[in-house]
Amino acid sequence: MYKFELPTKDLNKINNVLTDPGGIIAFPTDTVWGLGCIINNKQAVDRIYSIKERPKNKPLILLGSKIDDLVPYIDKINITATKIIEKYLPGAVTVILPKSKLTPDYITSGFDTVGIRIPAHVPFIELLNKCVDGHILATTSANISGNKTSICRNDVESDLGNYVDYILDDYGYFSLELESTVVFIANDGKIKILRQGAVNIDI
Repeated sequence: MYKFELPTKDLNKINNVLTDPGGIIAFPTDTVWGLGCIINNKQAVDRIYSIKERPKNKPLILLGSKIDDLVPYIDKINITATKIIEKYLPGAVTVILPKSKLTPDYITSGFDTVGIRIPAHVPFIELLNKCVDGHILATTSANISGNKTSICRNDVESDLGNYVDYILDDYGYFSLELESTVVFIANDGKIKILRQGAVNIDI
């Protein structure tokens, strides 16, 4: 079976950007294109808010390559959350759960919850595994707030091309061109759909 690997030249560029104090990258996912940085790089997080013109009361979410990498940033995962994670991730569902003390307030806009997702997109997962300690990025959509969502590289270049330090190619792995479904899971197991996206939740 063919195994995708990011070219060495791209790995080197991505590593250089993400280790820079304010380094941010744009990338494809299985839903829409995203913008992200290392989770503990506050300077880069602030820069994302600035170039997106994103209100500070709107949190970023964490994208990881597998659930084990995301668990340390979550306070608890109840039975309902476990069912949703096992059924829909990797995939186009963002799960909102109570955050742990490890999750910085500047990622979650001071809220006591954090959004997590595992994209089903091979080049992006390869990026996380090869270029990011802990295999997680703090992310948001790759567009100026209020503008249409970016569904291809040209959209990103048009909206943010002068501000992003690196744009990952999709290498022919296309996106759904629909945002993820965002589901909040309360401690008692009740769920609330905060945004209906590419997936209908059914558990």
